[in-house]
Amino acid sequence: MLNQPYRYKINESSFAHYWNEGVGVQLLQKLGFIPDLKVADKLIPFLYEWDRLGDQLVLDLHEKKGFVEGNKSLYAYLKEEVLPYDEKVIWDTFFSKIDVKPTWLNGKKLKLGSELSRRAGLSALIVLRDYCLMGGYESSAINKPLIYTGALKKGAVKRLTDTVNFWVHITKENGLQRNAEGFRQIFLTRFIHSYSRINILKHTDWDSNKWGIPINIWDMLATNLGFSLVFLVGLRKIGIHPSEEEVDGLFHFWKYVGYLLGIPLELLPENENEAIEALYLWTMTQREGDQDSKSLADTLKEEPVMANYPKNKLMRMMMREVHLFYNHFLLGDYSCELLGLPSTKIGRFGLVSIWKTRQNERLIINNETRIQAILNGGREQERVRMIYQRFNNQ
Repeated sequence: MLNQPYRYKINESSFAHYWNEGVGVQLLQKLGFIPDLKVADKLIPFLYEWDRLGDQLVLDLHEKKGFVEGNKSLYAYLKEEVLPYDEKVIWDTFFSKIDVKPTWLNGKKLKLGSELSRRAGLSALIVLRDYCLMGGYESSAINKPLIYTGALKKGAVKRLTDTVNFWVHITKENGLQRNAEGFRQIFLTRFIHSYSRINILKHTDWDSNKWGIPINIWDMLATNLGFSLVFLVGLRKIGIHPSEEEVDGLFHFWKYVGYLLGIPLELLPENENEAIEALYLWTMTQREGDQDSKSLADTLKEEPVMANYPKNKLMRMMMREVHLFYNHFLLGDYSCELLGLPSTKIGRFGLVSIWKTRQNERLIINNETRIQAILNGGREQERVRMIYQRFNNQ
C-alpha cells in the first residue's frame, strides 16, 4: 500500500465536530454503527488514481486544438454533426469505452431524483451554495487544485455561475439524455477536470506526495457525495422532507452522473446508508482547513457583492448578509468560525424564505401538488440560471 500522504490524518476539528456534535450524529444513528477508519486506509490508493480516459482524450484533442475548440468539437459530436475524420475517431474511441445506457440504469429512479432537485426550487440552490459548496472548504486538500488554477484571483462569481449552469441543466426533465445540454455539461466538466489536472502537474510545483493527484478519484467521490448526501441533509434542515422513493432516486441520479464523470462504479453509493459510510470515511481522514480554506470561503462570502446583479450595490451587500445567515443556519457557528465567516443580524431576513419553503412543503399533499411544485421549482431555478448567465458569465 502507498504511504499515507500529508493530507491523510484523523480529523480532530471541523468534520469531527460534524459527526460528534452536529448533524452527523443523526446520520450515524440512521446508519446504526460507526464506520471503522481502518477501511479508509484501503482507500488511500484512490488519492493517486485519476480519470485516465478523460486525460487521454484531452491530450489527444484539447491540448492540440485548444480547450475552447475542443469543447466545440464535443458539442458537434454529440449533435452528430460532421467532424474531421481524426477528431471523430478520438470521440468514437472515448465513448466506445463508456456505456451511456448501462443495464443497471433505472429511468424511474433517475426521474424521481431530478424531480426532487427541481421541486426544492430556490432552496436547492441555497443549500448547494451555502452548505455544500461552502462546507467543502473545511478540507484543505480537496480545494488545493482551485488554488493552483487561480480560483482566488478569478473570484467565486465565475465558479458559481458555472456550477449553477451545470446543476440546473442536468436536473432538468430529461436533462441526461444524449441530446440534452445536461449530458454535454457532464462531459464538459469531466474534461475541465482533466485539463486542469494535466496543466497543474505540468506547469506548477504540485506535490503529489503531499496532496495526492489533483482532482483524484477519492476527492471526486467526495464531491459527488456533496451533491447527493450533503445536499439531502441540507434540504431536510431547511424544511423539505423527501419521500423514500425520492431519496432513492436522488442517489441513483448521482450514481449515474458520477459514473459519467469517471468515478468507478464500485465506489458510488447505492443508497443513503452507503453514502453516510462513504462520507464518514472521507471526512474523518481529512486534514483540517488552512489559510487557503479561509481565503476561498471569504471569496465565496463576497461573491454577491462582486457579482453584477442586482445593479444596486446596497442590495448586493444585503444578499451577502442573507447568505451568511444561511451559512450559519446550515453549517453551524462552529464551522463558520473555522472558516472565518462572521455572524450577521441583518441577514436574518433569510428566515422568511425558510418559512415560505416550509409552508410550500405542507401544501404538497398528493401527486398533483407535487408535480406543480416541481414545475414551479424548475422555473425558479431556470430564472436564477439565466440571471447568472446574463450578468455574470464573463
